[in-house]
Amino acid sequence: MKTRAKSRQEVADEYGISTKTFTRWLKKEGLVISSGLLTPKEQALIYVCFGNPRQKV
Repeated sequence: MKTRAKSRQEVADEYGISTKTFTRWLKKEGLVISSGLLTPKEQALIYVCFGNPRQKV
């Protein structure tokens, strides 16, 4: 299955947090992410930093 670009809202929802909190997480980790949709490469970087949200229970 091919990974597609996602919005910040979609990724924040995966973690169960608001987009504002998600933005704070990115800033705290020093991740510089371009505006607009998050590319699969950017998503992979986020998942490495914060863990895969699909594995959290």
